[in-house]
Amino acid sequence: VQLQASGGGLAQAGDSLRLSCAILEGTFRPNVMAWFRQAPGQEREFVAAIRMNSGISYYRDSVKGRFTISRDNPKNTVYLQMKSLKPEDTAVYYCAVGSGVITSSIGSDRAYSYWGQGTLVTVSS
Repeated sequence: VQLQASGGGLAQAGDSLRLSCAILEGTFRPNVMAWFRQAPGQEREFVAAIRMNSGISYYRDSVKGRFTISRDNPKNTVYLQMKSLKPEDTAVYYCAVGSGVITSSIGSDRAYSYWGQGTLVTVSS
């Protein structure tokens, strides 16, 4: 399974960016697609996830109201619309997919089977 993430870049505080993650190869059909991020010197952390069938979404508290995750099932693609960006959003963002992910594990990177290569988001103040 190959995931391709794109859309990162340099932004100023208050700007918006949209990340995309597509499943390019493989017959794997996830039930959840998610975004994690890792800032320099920090551990990887959960950002948002979406159930591919129902569209139910989950967010870490610090991005609620600013980030929106969405999916396009026919394209096997998930998006992360990020608004009102803050310098603390600076990180490498990774998309991940998993099957059989239960709600209590949504925020755990161990629940996901495949990962994209990461895309860097840098937010300046």
